[in-house]
Amino acid sequence: MHVLVIGGGISGLAAAHQLLADGARVTVLEAGAVLGGKLRAGSIAGTAAVDLGAESMLARRPEAVELARAVGLGERLAPPSVAGGALWTRGTVRPMPKGHVMGVPGDPAAVAGVVSPEGLARIEEDERLPRTEVGEDVSVGDYVAGRLGREVVDRLVEPLLGGVYAGDAYRISLRAAVPQLYEAARGERSLLAGVRAVQQRAAAGPARTGPVFMGVEGGIGRLPGAVADACAAKGADIRLSTPVRELRRVAGEDGDRDWLAVTDHGTVRGDAVVVAVPAPAAARLLGPHAPDAAAGLDQVAYASMALVTLAFRRADCDGLPDGSGFLVPPVDGHAIKAATFSTRKWGWVAEQDPGLFVLRTSLGRHGEERVLERDDAELVELSLGDLRAATGLRARPVDTLVTRWRGGLPQYPVGHLERVSQIKEAVARVPGLAVAGAVYEGVGIPACVAAGRRAARHLVQHPANPADRTVPQAGETGEREQRREP
Repeated sequence: MHVLVIGGGISGLAAAHQLLADGARVTVLEAGAVLGGKLRAGSIAGTAAVDLGAESMLARRPEAVELARAVGLGERLAPPSVAGGALWTRGTVRPMPKGHVMGVPGDPAAVAGVVSPEGLARIEEDERLPRTEVGEDVSVGDYVAGRLGREVVDRLVEPLLGGVYAGDAYRISLRAAVPQLYEAARGERSLLAGVRAVQQRAAAGPARTGPVFMGVEGGIGRLPGAVADACAAKGADIRLSTPVRELRRVAGEDGDRDWLAVTDHGTVRGDAVVVAVPAPAAARLLGPHAPDAAAGLDQVAYASMALVTLAFRRADCDGLPDGSGFLVPPVDGHAIKAATFSTRKWGWVAEQDPGLFVLRTSLGRHGEERVLERDDAELVELSLGDLRAATGLRARPVDTLVTRWRGGLPQYPVGHLERVSQIKEAVARVPGLAVAGAVYEGVGIPACVAAGRRAARHLVQHPANPADRTVPQAGETGEREQRREP
């Protein structure tokens, strides 16, 4: 079976890697000049390696770490050197409160200082309020504010969700983004009691060892290249700067229907196809074949953002607050939404140049795309102004680098899971077609890897041309029978 993988981000590469493991022949068609999607490595101050996109992956969900090990990066996996984040709010950088679930506390006392005395009194009302019926879904912000007050949302939930989705808590789906709180809301009258129940279940479960997050020495942006190299070594045909303009179904020589990818450089024929591109491009390609899926994908919104990477002389950064950086609640009105002290967070960054201190800021949330229209110098000055206000840092950087991610993160609004279910059902009705990407099952790297694997296994188990298949079916390999994706 020859499978076309459209999109060379980590989802598409994970799909290609899985397909090759199952014996398929693979052609990857990537529109851009580089692979990796939102995972990108770069350098600053001459030779210092940095991540220009995502910088870490959740290690307690295994898919991404497994893939890294499978493609030879096992010895380069590295956890953060320091743990524990902070908030810049109410005029100071303070440690992130403990004992919360995505910013929602189980004990009001835990958020004293971040939340005002009036806000703490409002939180305590939760246990006297009647149950809130959440129905099929509700926004995180609306539910939490209704139970605990807006301060909890605005100063705790918003910055944490913003770090994941760059979105608006009052639009983001509780069921999709924080499913444990959604289940708690369905089973408990009080949100505080629900959070405590979530924490108690976690404490009673199997003890978790090892780091929560993991990076890669040299940058998580090395992962796509390593996967691509592993795929090429197994015979994959990987084509860059090859945007797919159209997908067609055509009659094959054996009477079966093949897929034809129309590119600027000609056409490529395959038995099946994985569409692993963002929603707008996926909608265009799927329109003639799965119009219901295309209609759902057309409704997906994206947030854009900019990352500003700054390199300072290390001696100029001695006064920075402890920890790996801080998040910024949008309610405080600052330009940046987060700052990461990369040299402190990642040992491999610190070791590159003992005299250099690298940090980065992020700007832009859903609905704030205009910030990206500012030129690089303006974004650097906005970042330096906020860093000075937050930490007292007055030094000028020795080098700067601005990376814009337009349409960087899909949004998960109320009803997102139902929309995704309908998209998947429509795609499943088309033989030889599968989809993967951050739209469907989560924006994190492990979720994207899982989506790529799942798409690959679907095509292997449900070939479009079953009479002419060359790869094993479900039940023919023990590994596939014994292992299920979480």
